[in-house]
Amino acid sequence: MKATWHGALLAQSDDTIVVEGNQYFPANSINRAYFSDSDTHTTCPWKGEASYYNVSIDGEVNKDAAWYYPNPKEAAANIKDRVAFWKGVVVE
Repeated sequence: MKATWHGALLAQSDDTIVVEGNQYFPANSINRAYFSDSDTHTTCPWKGEASYYNVSIDGEVNKDAAWYYPNPKEAAANIKDRVAFWKGVVVE
């Protein structure tokens, strides 16, 4: 699987996990050069609190385009240290 935005490869891995239709990539498979921390946080009743990354390519910022669960609840322990995408990021 790979995740791209504006032609840039954000992540690539043969070891993704699908949860609720989203591919979760291992954190070590993302190209950190395109990511910056966001102040956004949301809460899922069964996964816990999500944190977000902004994705920046050639000066264009896709705010909160990636998310992860730094300390997921036990039911979602399999997505710890994994990142998922949305907001126009193509995952295929």
